[in-house]
Amino acid sequence: MENPLLTTLIRENSIKYGSRTAIFYQDNDKSWLPITWTELWQSIEDTAKAMLASGVKPGDKVAIMSRNMPEWTISDYAIQLVRAVSVPLFSSTSAAQAEYMIHETECVLFLAGEQEQYDVARELIQKVPSLSKIVVFDRAVQLDKSISSEYFSDFQATGRGSNYDSQIQVLAGEAHEQDLCTIIYTSGTSGEPKGVMLSLANFLHCLHIHDLRLNVDDTDVSLCFLPLSHIFERGWTFNVLSKGMVSYYLRNPKEVVDVVKVVKPTIMCSVPRFFEKTYEGVNAEIAKSSALKQAIFRWAINVGGKRLDYIWNKKPVPHRLNIAYAIADKLVLAKGRGALGGNFRFMVCGGAALSLDIIHFFEQVGIHIKVGYGLTETTASVTCLLDDDLNTNSVGKVMPLLEVKIGENDEIMVKGGTVFMGYYKKPEYTAEVFKDGYFCTGDAGRLDENDYLFLKDRIKDIIKTSSGKYIAPQKIESVLTADKYIEQITIIGNERKFITALVVPASIAFEKLMKEMGLDKKSRVEQVKEKSVIAFYQKRIDAAQKDLSPYEQVKKIVLLPTEFTIQSGELTPSLKIKRRVVAEQFKAEIENMYNGDSI
Repeated sequence: MENPLLTTLIRENSIKYGSRTAIFYQDNDKSWLPITWTELWQSIEDTAKAMLASGVKPGDKVAIMSRNMPEWTISDYAIQLVRAVSVPLFSSTSAAQAEYMIHETECVLFLAGEQEQYDVARELIQKVPSLSKIVVFDRAVQLDKSISSEYFSDFQATGRGSNYDSQIQVLAGEAHEQDLCTIIYTSGTSGEPKGVMLSLANFLHCLHIHDLRLNVDDTDVSLCFLPLSHIFERGWTFNVLSKGMVSYYLRNPKEVVDVVKVVKPTIMCSVPRFFEKTYEGVNAEIAKSSALKQAIFRWAINVGGKRLDYIWNKKPVPHRLNIAYAIADKLVLAKGRGALGGNFRFMVCGGAALSLDIIHFFEQVGIHIKVGYGLTETTASVTCLLDDDLNTNSVGKVMPLLEVKIGENDEIMVKGGTVFMGYYKKPEYTAEVFKDGYFCTGDAGRLDENDYLFLKDRIKDIIKTSSGKYIAPQKIESVLTADKYIEQITIIGNERKFITALVVPASIAFEKLMKEMGLDKKSRVEQVKEKSVIAFYQKRIDAAQKDLSPYEQVKKIVLLPTEFTIQSGELTPSLKIKRRVVAEQFKAEIENMYNGDSI
C-alpha cells in the first residue's frame, strides 16, 4: 500500500473532484479566477518535473519567499513530490535575515513571488554558493539577465515537456512519512532564528487531530490571507485542501475585511487584530448613528447575550427569548454577520490573546470564534475550543492524541505526533527544550481538571516588579489594544516599582482626535507630546484596566509618533513585538517615566 502522504491526498482529491474548483486567486483587475482540482494536480506535477530537470535532488533545500499565491502551495507540494525540503521565508524578510537562513540550509533553488522578493533573491544568489537559480511567480517582475532566473510559468513548461514521470513514481514509492518536509525559522524574539524541522508525519498527525476536533467537509469555503510562510496558515491550508474544501488566496492581507464580504467564507483562520479591528469598526459606525439606532443595537446585542447565557449553561432557551432573538437577528445581528460575508460557521483564532469581551461580542452576533494555542514546534494547534465552548478565558481543550502537562515555573510541556524533529544544525538548542520526552514551550500556563489550558505569558516575557509581583504583559496588552485609539502597546516594568507602557496611537482614530482637539496643524511628533493628548490616553487606559489588579495597571505612558515595524527591527516577520529591541531603542523614554519613581 502506498504511503499516506500530503501529496497522495491531493492526487486522490484531483481524481475525486476533477473539474470542480479547488482554488480561487485574484487577477490584476481583482476578479477571481478558478483553478480546478485536475489543473492543481497537473501544475504540481509539472513543477516537480521542472525541479528534477533543474537538478533538485531528495534532501535538497528550496526557499519560498512570496505573499500568498496559488504558486506558493503548488511549489510546496511539488517540493514534497521530489522529496526535497522547503524553507519558507516571510515576504517581508530582509536580505540580511534571508541570507542567514539560505546560507545555513544551503538552498539550491529560490522561489520568489514579486519584485521585492526577487530583489532579495538576486542579492543572495551572488553571496550563497549553493543557490543556483531563481524562479519568479509574478510575470510583472523585471528579471536581471545577468543571473540565472526565469518566470514560474516558463519553469513549469520545462517540466511539462520533460520525461520525468517514472522518476516521480520512484520517488513517491520511496517517500516515507518520517521524511523531513520543511524547515521553518522561528521569529527570533528571544535570540537568533532557529530552523524548526517538521516531518511529513508531523503534518499528517496535525490533519488527523483536526479531523477529530473540527466539524468541516468539502462544502466549506476558506480564505487564505495569513502568511503561508507561518505555520498557522500553512497547516490550515494543508487541512483545507486535504478535506476537499475551496480555498481563496488573498495576496494583500490588508484587503481582508473587504474581501470576506465578496468571498463569503464559511471558515477561516485569523489573528486577534482582525477581530479587534472589526470590533472597533462596528462600534465606530454605531457611534455615528442616531440615538434610536444605537438603542436598537444595544437591545439586540443584549438579547444575543441573554440567549448565550442559556447556551453556555446548557439550558433550553425560553420561547419568548427565542422570539426576541429572531427579531434582534433580523434587525441587527444578521447585518453584523453580513459585514463578514454572512456565511461563517466558525473562525479559528491564534497567535496572541483575545479579549473575552470581543469574543462575547462576536458570539452574540452569531459568529463562533475557536480560540486555540500552538507553536511552530508543535505544527500549530496544541489546544482548540470545542463547538459549544463560549464563556471561557481558556485557549481551548488539549487536542486529541496530544499530552500536555505543566512543569517548573508553570511551563507548558507538550508530547505527541505533532512535536517537531528538532532545530536544524542546532542539537544543543534541541536538547535544551526537551525534557523526559516533552517539548518545553517556554510559555507559562495552567491546566484545569477538564484539560482546558489557560495561558499566562511567555516565561521570558514575564515581568517581576521590584515588590516581587509577577505580571504577564500580554494579558494587559490584550485588554488595552481593544481600544480603538491604540494600535500597538508594549508593557514595561521588570524590576520596577510600577507598570508603564509605550503606546502607538491608531492612525485614523488619532487623526480624527487631533482635529477635534484642534491640534491637527501640529506634527505627529509634537502631537504625542501634548499633555492633553497624553491625559486623554491615560484616562482611556485607566477605564480599560479597571478590572486588573492594582499592581498590573499601567501608571504612566509614552505615546510614540510611529508604529513598530519589521523594517525598523521592532517586529518579527510574524508581527510579534521584539521586547528587548523596543526596550533598548526607547531606553530614554522609559527612564523618563521612572524618574523619581513617585507612584
